[in-house]
Amino acid sequence: MAIGTLYVVGTPIGNLEDISLRAIRILNSVALIAAEDTRHTGKLLQHLQIATPQLSYYEHNSRSRLPQLLDRLHQGQDIALVTDAGMPGIADPGYELVQACHTAAIPVVPVPGPSAVITALSAAGLPCDRFVFEGFLPSKGPERRERLQALQTERRTLVLYEAPHRLLLTLQDLAATLGAERTIVTARELTKRYETLWRGTVAAAIAHYTDHTPQGEFTLVIAGAEAHAPMLSEAALKQELQALLQQGLSRSQASRQLAAQTAYPRRHLYQLALTLETPG
Repeated sequence: MAIGTLYVVGTPIGNLEDISLRAIRILNSVALIAAEDTRHTGKLLQHLQIATPQLSYYEHNSRSRLPQLLDRLHQGQDIALVTDAGMPGIADPGYELVQACHTAAIPVVPVPGPSAVITALSAAGLPCDRFVFEGFLPSKGPERRERLQALQTERRTLVLYEAPHRLLLTLQDLAATLGAERTIVTARELTKRYETLWRGTVAAAIAHYTDHTPQGEFTLVIAGAEAHAPMLSEAALKQELQALLQQGLSRSQASRQLAAQTAYPRRHLYQLALTLETPG
């Protein structure tokens, strides 16, 4: 018996007209559709008049579903993997099934479709020849701080996902770590009726979304660090701050001076300065 094929199928991120002819053909022809949310995908299938059966495959059942899906593929059945929106495996558990198929020598065929990352980048007006996709930042704690600190010196354009109820907090954290004057584009409800692209500085974004309650899912496109600014490790920054303090500058003055010489926000440098002892 011939082995089946896993098709990784891109679906619309909003506008249903973005489904490809090839995706429609594959969804019609496979034996099963593994869907992140069968109710959500069911609406798309109903719109397309596709009757292929579905099986839920998402973060909390992926471990138990994997053997079932692999077994059906080994039986010669073709399966389409879809997510709620866009390409499977991007910020969802789909990559685990793809990885398992490669390990089991099961053919994997991508069927390209929309992606919020690429859609936002294409309209942001920021360099997109090289970029970094960070998905969702950790929600809180040391992991969040460490991730943001690691992005401070990143010179490539940054792309993040964010939920509306966390948008302001994330913008405030970006201002504190990357700098309030960084250029940012917020892409909201891409390809949908209320699609909005807003462009300005991080500081202006904070002011805007303080006055306008964030609604809908957001993709954030953020300018990378300036190429001409020196990039220093945290230890080197502390050493520079200590040298300025020894010259008689206050913590605030030292932070302001070093911020003018580097790509680091004054607020971040001031927090580092607070950890240093002032010359006696």
